[in-house]
Amino acid sequence: MNLTLEKTVGQMVAEDYRTAQIFKNHKIDFCCKGNRTLQEVAEKKGLDTETLLKELGDVQDRDQGDSPDFNTWPLDLLIDYIEKKHHHYVEQHIPILKQYLNKLCQVHGNRHPELFGIFKHFSASAGELTMHMKKEELVLFPCIRKMVHAAPDGTISDPPHFGTVRNPIQMMMEEHDNEGERFRKIATLSSDYTPPADACNTYRVTYSLLREFEEDLHRHIHLENNILFPKAEILEKKLFGN
Repeated sequence: MNLTLEKTVGQMVAEDYRTAQIFKNHKIDFCCKGNRTLQEVAEKKGLDTETLLKELGDVQDRDQGDSPDFNTWPLDLLIDYIEKKHHHYVEQHIPILKQYLNKLCQVHGNRHPELFGIFKHFSASAGELTMHMKKEELVLFPCIRKMVHAAPDGTISDPPHFGTVRNPIQMMMEEHDNEGERFRKIATLSSDYTPPADACNTYRVTYSLLREFEEDLHRHIHLENNILFPKAEILEKKLFGN
């Protein structure tokens, strides 16, 4: 991958997901705010650009192993992966985390009132994510699949009622931003998922699961914001000239 300061962090992670770890180390949001250039994020964080470029270059020099290159996947295959991997993960872990957080609030809430804030933000996120994923599965994703399988002349049965695919994409990206902000608040309240000294095993497991949930959400949003959505807009333009 050609590393330049003008390339966006989202593009870099789309081309090589291993670079995500470098951005995580510097607390740079590569999913919800992946449209910023490397120059912009370096200036905002007060980072030395040469050092940042070297770190990114070093991670790319390592053997990529069996890591999938999502940037080359057909869009319908990428959608299948997002639904079966990430949507399923969210659906599976929401009830577990809500149960654990509710228990922590009851047992440890008096000594650690921040737990109530964490529970509040996670519950709000759980509800919004559930609706968000259904909108993707019932509206946006079927539209993209139809474009993938469209006739060479762009003929599609049942054209979408929302006009251009950019409209639902913009809505989904705004909702991604909202969830990113919620989890930044959760991370702050939990001291970056660091259990207190008096934490019981359930406390530690819950914080570990919250961290895992956020990391999965970051990868989930990255695949949509930085790969699926831009390619869907390009495909629509190719088919219809929008």
